[in-house]
Amino acid sequence: QVQLVESGGGLVQAGGSLKLSCAASGRTFTANAMGWFRQTPGKERDFVAAINWNGRSTYYADSVKGRFTISRDNAKNTVYLQMNSLKPEDTAIYYCAARRGSGLGSQPGQHEYWGQGTQVTVSS
Repeated sequence: QVQLVESGGGLVQAGGSLKLSCAASGRTFTANAMGWFRQTPGKERDFVAAINWNGRSTYYADSVKGRFTISRDNAKNTVYLQMNSLKPEDTAIYYCAARRGSGLGSQPGQHEYWGQGTQVTVSS
């Protein structure tokens, strides 16, 4: 059974940092691009960041550029999202996803596997 399991979410004050992890099991995703998305109640799932199969290419939403960093460790089958200078508007459930294919993608429909999500809450 293929699973993506996010961890590292929590409550943090504005200006603080969190590091999310996404561990894959059931198969390896070393040939797949990976992405992070986020969603708030009543809204669509928004793109946050993406990383290609070997980690050498990344892409960010404008709203997080310069504050968030996506990385991956293929030996551990794990993807990370380092979030710095957090703002209250970053509050959401964060999901990791595995893309169909190795190239970067920013659309939810381009991703085949999803984690269950981890809550990030930033207080003002």
